[in-house]
Amino acid sequence: MLQSPRFPKRILAYCGFVLAVSMTQAMAGDPTGDWRVEDGVANIRVAACHGSMWGAVAWEKTPGGRDKNNPDAAKRSRLTLGMPILLDMKKKKGSADQWEGKIYNAKDGKFYDSTMTLNNPNELEIEGCVLGILCGGQTWTRLSGPIPSSPSNSAASDPAAKSVPAAKTPSVAAKNAGKAPPKTAGQKGAAESATPTDPVGDICLIPDIARTAH
Repeated sequence: MLQSPRFPKRILAYCGFVLAVSMTQAMAGDPTGDWRVEDGVANIRVAACHGSMWGAVAWEKTPGGRDKNNPDAAKRSRLTLGMPILLDMKKKKGSADQWEGKIYNAKDGKFYDSTMTLNNPNELEIEGCVLGILCGGQTWTRLSGPIPSSPSNSAASDPAAKSVPAAKTPSVAAKNAGKAPPKTAGQKGAAESATPTDPVGDICLIPDIARTAH
């Protein structure tokens, strides 16, 4: 009796394995999207803004939070919704899934050296250290994403595109004015099904990020 050769089956199995690994690695290298912090009190939107990763508060369990512990008295009344907390995180040399930069801790109003590591497509490890010691961290859980590149990234690299006014973000303007953000149409892939609106939008257009990232 003739038997079907095993070799082609092994090739197909191997190709399937390689394809699965490749797809996982492709997603694993992209930390953009919405993430739930470890204690569940907020979601952080991570996006690539002009060559670095930035993260801003995209949802709060208790709305209306203020940056009351900021050492800058002028910023103590700003809303924490839309506030940048992951700052200028650059790809670490020799690593495909790790970034280094600063993190802002609203609980004490201080900045810390930080490392962001994508352990797998759905877990983002955030670590912060003071002078290389007293390190602490937590693991965030993915809610959505990865997300497309911000249009502002293309505008920054294309002189012709710079002449086109960037889309306005009323929620950010309202935030800076100390007012509650107006309701806007929900963005596809919003982090919370219970909150159909997206008051933050493109975080690369948040003034605190846009000024620093250029």
